[in-house]
Amino acid sequence: MNFYRGRRLRQSTVMRDFCRETPPLLREELIMPYFVVETENRSYRKEIASMPGQYQLSLDELEKDVARDVENGLVSAMLYGIPAAKDAQATSAWSEDGIAQQAVRRLKKSFPNLLVITDVCLCEYMSHGHCGILTEHGLILNDETLPILAKTAISLAEAGADILAPSDMMDGRIRTIREALDHAGYASLPIMSYAAKYASSFYGPFRDAAESAPACGDRKSYQMDVGNSREALREIKADIAEGADMIIVKPASSYGDIIALAKSNTLVPVCAYQVSGEYSMIMAAAQKGWINGQAVMLESLNGLKRAGADILVSYFTSRILKDGLAR
Repeated sequence: MNFYRGRRLRQSTVMRDFCRETPPLLREELIMPYFVVETENRSYRKEIASMPGQYQLSLDELEKDVARDVENGLVSAMLYGIPAAKDAQATSAWSEDGIAQQAVRRLKKSFPNLLVITDVCLCEYMSHGHCGILTEHGLILNDETLPILAKTAISLAEAGADILAPSDMMDGRIRTIREALDHAGYASLPIMSYAAKYASSFYGPFRDAAESAPACGDRKSYQMDVGNSREALREIKADIAEGADMIIVKPASSYGDIIALAKSNTLVPVCAYQVSGEYSMIMAAAQKGWINGQAVMLESLNGLKRAGADILVSYFTSRILKDGLAR
């Protein structure tokens, strides 16, 4: 009597590669995030304590790092700006000379073929660290925030961004931004929406990096509840209907079901964002010698592809390219 012999297809490296269901990592599907700081110190480079190997960078240092990564095959970069001054209206988010706008212009001039993706959010620019207008009673005003997001999107488009990635999770922001872009002559500029962004505990190191921790309360009134999955589909479908060309699921590793849900229920590219906490946990365990850092890094990203991700945002991108681990 015959029985299943799965090992026939695992007996050698060649056989395993031949039968592999999930393709290896590709350079074209990887996005590297960078944190750029508005500072007069042109050599500013500060390692983020909770994210070993990641840095806050001046414009000059950003250009150096991107040049190195482009040489190694980088295709896409995502920018987060850290302004010198913050206020309750996030005015530096949409300033023509804002730090993110300066960074976009610098990178597009030096690396015209690089896809430059910009975060469209207000938390880094608000004095209170929230993603929208805050009342004296601690409420986030949704509709009053939308015009500021639209102005921010237009200023980044004017600077030369290739893709805009709204991450604020305000209701109706994709429609507002899409209409503003179309009216301003940027109908061809794609929107990659953080459509399913959860109120996650995995974001801690990012808030250190972007200096964007809320001064009061939390973000649970606008980011999604971690226990919900059907809500994610509602958010994703709403954003696509409003004009999103691509969607992001964030975080990634604990949300493989959401990535799979998005993949099976939409026809747009699905991006998985391997967030700061996911990166830092792997790095910390690797530094302790508890895991093989490179193997776990690759396994984690392959798991996201297996779940259905077409695009991957990962702080490991620079390392993957440097070590030749993507095709």
